[in-house]
Amino acid sequence: MTALRHIAVIDIGKTNAKLALVDLETLTEIAVLTRPNIVRQGPPWPHFDTEGHWVFLLNALKTFHRDHRVDAISITTHGASVVLLDRHGDLAAPILDYEHPIPDTLAAQYDAIRPPFEVTGSPRLADGLNVGAQLHYQFATDPDLHARTAHIIGYPQYWGHRLTGEIANDVTSIGCHTDLWAPRSACLSGLVDAFDIRDKIAPVRKSNDILGTLLPQIADATGLSQDTPVVCGIHDSNASLYPHLLSQSGAFSVVSTGTWVIVMSMGGNAVTLDQTRDTLINVNALGDSVPSARFMGGREFEVIMDGCDFTADDPHAQTVRDQDLMLLPAVAPDTGPFQGQQMAWHGAAPPKGSGLGAIAVSYYLAMMTDTCLRLTGAQGPTIVEGPFSSNRHFLNMLRAATGRPVLHSTSVTGTSIGAALLFGGSDALSPPAEFTALGDQPELAAYAESWRQRASTT
Repeated sequence: MTALRHIAVIDIGKTNAKLALVDLETLTEIAVLTRPNIVRQGPPWPHFDTEGHWVFLLNALKTFHRDHRVDAISITTHGASVVLLDRHGDLAAPILDYEHPIPDTLAAQYDAIRPPFEVTGSPRLADGLNVGAQLHYQFATDPDLHARTAHIIGYPQYWGHRLTGEIANDVTSIGCHTDLWAPRSACLSGLVDAFDIRDKIAPVRKSNDILGTLLPQIADATGLSQDTPVVCGIHDSNASLYPHLLSQSGAFSVVSTGTWVIVMSMGGNAVTLDQTRDTLINVNALGDSVPSARFMGGREFEVIMDGCDFTADDPHAQTVRDQDLMLLPAVAPDTGPFQGQQMAWHGAAPPKGSGLGAIAVSYYLAMMTDTCLRLTGAQGPTIVEGPFSSNRHFLNMLRAATGRPVLHSTSVTGTSIGAALLFGGSDALSPPAEFTALGDQPELAAYAESWRQRASTT
């Protein structure tokens, strides 16, 4: 494994599907290709375009191997997705989009059988964000599906299965608010017996286990060696956390940003998680429980910006503070720490696409992140991964709101680097850069405290 250098990372996010080629010696992405993750509307239900992704991935693997050489393949995907395979290893049903609404009657039936939060660390989430709710909906909607299903696997392992033919789950994906896993006991929850699927759940393996090597037809289609190893795979937020598990000591938190903002706190204060505020227990690549909280920050940013470019400068930031202009939660009220609250502006709502609006939404996202950090007992530095790591107004407010150092990744996406590191190479890790505070931190801290007071009474 030490001879491996170029790792092709399949990275399926909720918004985009990517293939990134990571150089393990420098821990840089030397090539990236993407395609939109467009949901097909059915039948039988809204589902992911797996065949479109598959053609894209095979072509991208062929291109990367031709241009650079591919030595190994790692896989990371968004959570809240499960794959049902028939006895031939094919899809028993299309992979349900977790944002598809579940009828109230079925949701109530599921609520009556799901294990308590104290066992699973999974709060009851909207739509199909609990994998158990998806399974209940699918089995009820398609009465023959349970019998057709031979294997239940994680979404990263679906792509691994198509590459290698092997069947597995990984601990981070099955531990991602599925209701199927009891993280403190590191075993399946009683829900699998309620569904009569214990024998269908594929073995749970560590993320860095080698799942297998390429099937002959995949090697032929891509030009890669049939001996190319494929790792078991990892949930994308845990991929962002993984490099810091290898390099950090003491208490710290990682904020993985994208469609979802996921806050994961390591070594912080002991807290009692509040399931009504979208807190949960994740399971990291080492199998350890991680107090976490989340909200749909990327989606909220898109809603407020409404397709406009992000253009903002320091005078805009000062005007927002001088006018006490605030965006209050929640832009996406079905998830996050302020569920059920409707967004509101304190002060006159700025024009769409304006610099004032861009600053206000950046401050809002920072304060939502600060709220999540507090709910999970965060201590020590906060490390920001993903798109928000380049937004200095977000970082500046987060630094003031927490009163602790904020570090930011300089890579295009922390998920690809983290997934590649499942093959080793941590000696090349360099620490994230510390953000240098801008402007008047006491003024920003006062804004943050005012936001907290107004948000709690919205």
